[in-house]
Amino acid sequence: MLARFVCPATTGCLGLAAQAAARQVGQWSRAYAAAATTELTVRDALNSALDEEMARDEKVYILGEEVGEYQGAYKITRGLLQKHGAERVRDTPITEAGFTGIAVGSAFAGTKPVCEFMTFNFAMQAIDQIVNSAAKTLYMSAGQISCPIVFRGPNGAAAGVGAQHSQCFAAWYSHVPGLKVLAPYDSEDARGLLKAAIRDPDPVIFLENELLYGTAFPVSQEVLDKDFTLPIGKAKVMRQGKDVTIVAFSKMVGFSLEAAEQLAKEGIDAEVINLRSIKPLDRATIAASVRKTHRLVSVEEGWPQSGIGAEIAALAMEECFDDLDAPMGRVAGAEVPTPYAANLEAMCFPQVPDIVRQVKATVGRA
Repeated sequence: MLARFVCPATTGCLGLAAQAAARQVGQWSRAYAAAATTELTVRDALNSALDEEMARDEKVYILGEEVGEYQGAYKITRGLLQKHGAERVRDTPITEAGFTGIAVGSAFAGTKPVCEFMTFNFAMQAIDQIVNSAAKTLYMSAGQISCPIVFRGPNGAAAGVGAQHSQCFAAWYSHVPGLKVLAPYDSEDARGLLKAAIRDPDPVIFLENELLYGTAFPVSQEVLDKDFTLPIGKAKVMRQGKDVTIVAFSKMVGFSLEAAEQLAKEGIDAEVINLRSIKPLDRATIAASVRKTHRLVSVEEGWPQSGIGAEIAALAMEECFDDLDAPMGRVAGAEVPTPYAANLEAMCFPQVPDIVRQVKATVGRA
């Protein structure tokens, strides 16, 4: 079975303007279970996780552009300089190659750096340090030199920032042996996964989404506990369903949940999986869902060629080919550099109607 691919540019659907996405995500948080006791923004979830891990372990420190005096470009590091001091919250010059090399070297020496990129697009300046040094040294040293480091920052499309600031790097980094790749969606993900990443002995790529920073999600008291972590390599079923499985990560989880609600009104019961961990990938959870629903659709902002959806398609062929009743469908970004113009930008990334359309095609309701 061959995978179908749908992107906004080829369907002719303009969808929602990118600038409205930050407001739209607020709708998704209200669908969470009533058992949650308080609300926490993704920004505050990340900030509190950093604060608590720095208090827990004196080896943890933060470096990057504007993380200290300016309190962070997106205020993720707000208050940490004042609380933990300039030795542990270090402002750097605008030189990703330089400060990433410093961070990796200090990790080799036994510290636990959290290296912030103002956007993961800028991490391209430091790709040699990430791939050839951080990811490979444990293997090349026969296990003698570990690299406990977290590379974090916003990834993927924001709004009106053009081609050089809008790429999704999930597939890029997941291709590299030695790297773990995480992509949180909500506040529980952000808090639990960042804490787990900082405590992990290996290099972790932590891909956040700028448009989700200000979104508040309900969280339980368990999530607020200082020792709360989420397991790396484990996905979460966000919505149970029986007709089709939708697999997504980061902001696209919210889009998929909204699409599932619309599909339910037309009698299509969609199961939605939040990957959380891109590498290692939770193959078991995806396969178990496909064996139940017999249909599969992946959703991502990144380009389709060799994307996360392509990896999920391979997984479906290898793990549950005989369970599929229809070809897998893919919804992904258009294969073009992101335009600056708002109307063209909106056509480049999946919107809720694109997901609904592809799911209906996959279940034979097109």
